[in-house]
Amino acid sequence: MTQSALHSHGHTHGHGHAHSHGPAAPHPAQPAPWSILRMPVTTRLGAALGASAVLWLIVFLAMR
Repeated sequence: MTQSALHSHGHTHGHGHAHSHGPAAPHPAQPAPWSILRMPVTTRLGAALGASAVLWLIVFLAMR
C-alpha cells in the first residue's frame, strides 16, 4: 500500500508542535500560573470554607 493510499481520507495527524517525549510517557510538567501551596494560609482556609459552604448548599437544596 502506498503512502498516499494510507492518508487518502483527507486529514492530517500532526499536532503543530514537536514532541520531546515518547508516546507512552506523560507530557512534561508545565509551570503553573498559580499554586494553592503558594497561597497564604488564611486565603487557603477561606477557599476551603467557601468550597465547603457551596457543597453544603448543594446538599441542602438536594434534600428539599
